[in-house]
This record gives sequence, C-alpha cells and structure tokens, in this order.
Amino acid sequence: MGLAFGYRAFGGPEVQEFFDRPDPRPAPHEVAVAVTAAGVNPIDYMLRAGAIPGLNGGLPFPQVLGMEAAGIVTAIGADVAGLVVGDRVFGFALTGAGTYAHRTVLLGSATARTPAGLSDAWAATIPVAGTTALDALDQLGLPSGARLLVNGIGGGVGVATAQLARARGLDVVGTASTSKRDIAASTGAAFVDYTEGQVEGSLRALVPDGFDGIVDTVGGVSLRAVAPLALEPSRVISIGDVSVTEIGGAAVDRHTDRPTLERVAELMLQGVLDPHITAVHPLEHAAKALADVESAHSIGKTVLELSEIPSP
Repeated sequence: MGLAFGYRAFGGPEVQEFFDRPDPRPAPHEVAVAVTAAGVNPIDYMLRAGAIPGLNGGLPFPQVLGMEAAGIVTAIGADVAGLVVGDRVFGFALTGAGTYAHRTVLLGSATARTPAGLSDAWAATIPVAGTTALDALDQLGLPSGARLLVNGIGGGVGVATAQLARARGLDVVGTASTSKRDIAASTGAAFVDYTEGQVEGSLRALVPDGFDGIVDTVGGVSLRAVAPLALEPSRVISIGDVSVTEIGGAAVDRHTDRPTLERVAELMLQGVLDPHITAVHPLEHAAKALADVESAHSIGKTVLELSEIPSP
C-alpha cells in the first residue's frame, strides 16, 4: 500500500483527498515505479474537473492526480523493451493512474532513462511542459530570425517555449501578469503585461508588422485577443484550447514517445532548457501545490518531491 492524492469524483478542490491504494502492478505495456518527483500542471486540475473526459483513461474513482513523474523502476511489463528494474526513469502516467503517489505505473513507450547529471526534479518536468514546448515549436517550424509571441509566458510551458525558441534564433515576445516579468526576462524575451489592458495595442507597438507565429498557453478570451497579430491564422498554436481551430489555428500536435523525452533531457544537459522550478512541495502538501497552480499565480514550474522511497 502507498499514499496517493486524487479525486473521488469530477469537480473542484472539494473532491480531492488522500487515500491509500495497493501498489499498482504494470500491465504488459507499463512500468511500475517508486516515485521520487512529480510535476504539477494545469492539466491536472482540468482533468479533475472533468473538462477533458476523452483523457480519463476509463479508470474507476478515486483517481490519482498527476501525469508526469520521475522515479525508480520496480517492475516491468512483458511488452516493454529498453528498461530494467532499478533504472532511474521519467515519463507519463495514464490519466487517473496518476503521479501524486508513492508508487505508480508509467507508459513504457512514454518512459525514458534519466541521464546522469539530471536531477529527478528536473526530469519530472519534461513529460508535460518540456515536450509540449518542443512540440509546439516543431509544429510551427519557424526559421531563425522569425518573430514569436508566447501568450502566457510565465508558466512551465511558456518558459520552456521561450527558452527553446531563443535557442533556435527566434525573436520572442511574451505576455503574462506583472509578477512574471522577471522570469520572462530571464529567457531573453521581451515582455508585455496583459493586466494593464490593451494588450493588442502594446504588442503592435513592439512588433508593428505582426508575428510569424504564436504559441498560446492561456486560451479563451486571451487567445482571441492576440490571435489577430499572427501573419497567418494557421500559425497560431494553442496548448490547451481546442477551439483555436475556429479561428484558423491548430491545437498542439503532441508527441510523448521515448525519443521526444530524450531530446528534451539532452537540451537540459546542454544548458538550453532550465525548467525554472520555483516551488517544491512534499506529497503531503499536494493540495497547496495544485491550488497555487490553479490560481494562475504560480511562476515557472511546481514539483512534488518524495524524499523517501517506500520499501518494496
């Protein structure tokens, strides 16, 4: 048995709870891991709310929160190749299986070895934020010197997108709230505070001719406020708002396979990508960690760190 934090039904924070669950056994396509670190992401509370039922995974309640983790392999499914018990790894969990837990199962095809020199906390930020940023930029395929707008630059995906874009030689402008000015500046991006109003006018003052591409991490009204600044509607990529297709843009085309995970890990080792972990909480404080992310006031990346691995 191991401690887990999840939700007993779809809803708000009131449906969250800690509970003990039997250690999950891996299906043929999975690996079981003792979790050492887990990333906290906006998609976690969206899934808890039932906003993305297609990703539910069909598991019974209570379901465990979290989609990304690093840890130590404790068992291997029969169909998983390239990993062995005892490996340090990071990867994706099936929705509902969760990563806010002492032990979980990760998808074998979406799990990679953690390279020497990379901490488990950093590795745990790769599966969601790191790969999403890489996917969005690969999808846009902008050449060096192109102008990119990152709408919502202050969170984990926004910060990663800006860093990777700068490494590709792109000129980056980011929008976010006032408190995120410094972290945006740390990526080398120009900054526009969208709490001051007239964000479109402020952006046009910086880039009068518009942007060659837009990566949106906010969605909704904010997305529609900046979308007209794209030179072509098809060059608007949204991370979480599938209605972007209504304005001619596209949702990010996700790749969660092992080679993609390894690409992001290598970029971290090269010093290209820093996840900017600004908050680390123990599992027992998971509710606070998720509440901070859900408030949209968290900066950079939030991680749960499990310092003690339960005995087998």
